[in-house]
Amino acid sequence: MSAQVFVPGDSGAVSVGASEVAGAIALEAERRALAVKIVRNGSRGAYAFEPMVEAATADGRIAYGPVAPADVPGLFDAGFLDGGAHRLRIGVAERIAFLAAQNRLTFARAGVVDPLSIDDYIAHGGFRALARAREIGPARVVEAIKASGLRGRGGAGFPAGIKWETARGAAADRKFIVCNADEGDSGTFADRMILEGDPFALIEAMAIAAAAIGASYGYIYIRSEYPDACRVMNAALAAARAREFLGRDFDLEIRVGAGSYVCGEETAMLESIEGRRGMVRHKPPVPAISGLFGKPTLVHNVVTLASVPAIIERGADYYRALGTASSAGTVPFQLAGNVKRPGLVELPLGATLRELIVGIGEGTASGRPIRAIQIGGPLGAYLPAAQLDLALDYETMQGAGGILGHGGIVVFDDTVDMARMARFAMEFCALESCGKCTPCRIGSVRGVEVIERIIARRDARANLMLLRDLCDTMANGSLCALGGLAPLPVLSAIRHFPEDFALTTREIADLI
Repeated sequence: MSAQVFVPGDSGAVSVGASEVAGAIALEAERRALAVKIVRNGSRGAYAFEPMVEAATADGRIAYGPVAPADVPGLFDAGFLDGGAHRLRIGVAERIAFLAAQNRLTFARAGVVDPLSIDDYIAHGGFRALARAREIGPARVVEAIKASGLRGRGGAGFPAGIKWETARGAAADRKFIVCNADEGDSGTFADRMILEGDPFALIEAMAIAAAAIGASYGYIYIRSEYPDACRVMNAALAAARAREFLGRDFDLEIRVGAGSYVCGEETAMLESIEGRRGMVRHKPPVPAISGLFGKPTLVHNVVTLASVPAIIERGADYYRALGTASSAGTVPFQLAGNVKRPGLVELPLGATLRELIVGIGEGTASGRPIRAIQIGGPLGAYLPAAQLDLALDYETMQGAGGILGHGGIVVFDDTVDMARMARFAMEFCALESCGKCTPCRIGSVRGVEVIERIIARRDARANLMLLRDLCDTMANGSLCALGGLAPLPVLSAIRHFPEDFALTTREIADLI
């Protein structure tokens, strides 16, 4: 019987040498005439330990990391196949402090299963939710999603059940399911981890959604910067068809984006799938009534859909009990930036920034004090370290002038220049604007110029007032969240870190 070793094929792990480590293990096992089966699992999201190698033993899967190819002979000498002692030995994977502190629900299988083995997926509870959905019928499935309190994890936090109910009730000869995997926010990687590490969870979820609303076809729109995700998903789709989980009443295909950030907005994405330039559509109608090719279309991002199987299998009440009264369930927060333990951390909504960044992330990688935290991607607000005790839920974040977004959290220490970060945020909008609406297209360019004048102390008070008016126009006049949210990081940086702009209290008061 061969020993079993797990080496992530996740692109994050591969970027730091996981494939070279897997090759070194295969060569060393051959040299020692040992039978070793190497499984290229997904990552568990403990990126501080990647490449993290796990050996299946009688005591569980014992993790070692971060492993370099040069470490491999020593691991064999130490008997790592049986969990032997070594300086890189971390212990039983699930008991690592970074992972033990989490509540893995949507990501329960990530890093555990062989991503392209349907049998492994089934052995870990896969497709039970689909069977349950077929048993209870479409109406009860939609009711369960509504009762669970699931909200869109792509950024807006819109109640998923309302979308499902609207799409189910729309009369049409054909309906679609579209998964928005155009994960373009800085510091986010949860969608990618599902695509690469647990692809059948997404397939199962989309099959459940299709049955619930009466859709016959679906698309998974993946950003072009995710070639590994595209490869894994295409292989998973082929495997699902071979086992008839797809291909009879419902089928899926991959569409690859062309590098446009704005295609993360649902209507721009639909335009792209239809073969046109990705530009935001006017609403109404909403996609659930008239979406892809003018047909009712249910659009969600990867994490939202991947949350569905647990709700159907365990029940709406189970899911609703997690989180807060108005923000139910768990969110896979993605810790990035200057943090000692970066990675994916799934916690119930309502956890605090301090629990996440200081408790699980163990503070900054530099060891210097935390100064700023950006939550929700490049359009999210910059918050000061004084707000580390804020609860991470939709209402609290909104009340603090921020957004939860896709759960991306980027940490900065006290060496960051927040004036530079504010300029970057506005420039990002200028570079990524689709150009359809004037407030975003022109406002972002003018915004960069105004911020530069403020930083240079050229008539700062007048330019602050001009920036305030410009941001108000962008926030209220833009077609989508790109222009509408671009003022958020800019104004939050000025309010919370005025010293980086050499601004006075009176000047800040004029801005507010």
